[in-house]
Amino acid sequence: MKKSIAAVRLVLLLLGAGIILGACAKPPTAEMEAAEAAVTRAENDPDAAAYAENSLSRARNALSRARTEMSAKRYDAAKSYAAEAVSVAEKAVSDGRTAAARSREEANSLLVQVKRLLDETVAALENAKKVPRVQLDFPALTNGIDSARGDISQAEAAYNSNRLRESMEKSRSARSVLGDIQNRISEGARESGRKK
Repeated sequence: MKKSIAAVRLVLLLLGAGIILGACAKPPTAEMEAAEAAVTRAENDPDAAAYAENSLSRARNALSRARTEMSAKRYDAAKSYAAEAVSVAEKAVSDGRTAAARSREEANSLLVQVKRLLDETVAALENAKKVPRVQLDFPALTNGIDSARGDISQAEAAYNSNRLRESMEKSRSARSVLGDIQNRISEGARESGRKK
C-alpha cells in the first residue's frame, strides 16, 4: 500500500511539474515575427505572387496554423508552424524567381520566332504576287500581316514591361495569324501550278 501511495504521489508530482513548466513556456514571439515578415515578403514579391501561388498558399496556411496554436498557448506547435511558414515563404520567393526567369526566356524565344515568321511571311507574300494566275486575296492577306505586326508590337511592349504572359499570348496570336497566311499562300501557289 505504501508503494501505491508513493507511486501516486510521484505521478502527481510529475504532472504538477509538467503543468508548471508548461505554464512557464515562453511564447515564440521572435519566430512568429519572422514568419509574419517572411510571408509578407513573399506576398509582396511579384514573381512569387505570379509563379509560386501554391507555395505562397502553403506559407499562408502554415502562418495561420501558427497563429491558432499561439492563441491556444501551444507554443511548441506554434513555433514549428512558424518555422514552416518561413521555410515555405522563402521557397515561394525562390521558385517565383526561377519560374520568372524561365518565362522571360520563353517569351523572348517566342518573340524572336514570331519576328522571323513575320519576315518569312512578308517575303512569301511578295513572291506570291509574282506568280502568274495566283488566286489570292492580297489585300486581306496584307491586313492579316498588319494585324500580326500589331500583335508583335504589343508583345514586345508587354515583354519590356515584364508582362510575360501577355507577351506570350500576343506572340502566339501573331504566330497563328502568320501560319494561316502562309498556308493560304501555299494553297494559292499550288492551285496556280495546277492551272498551267
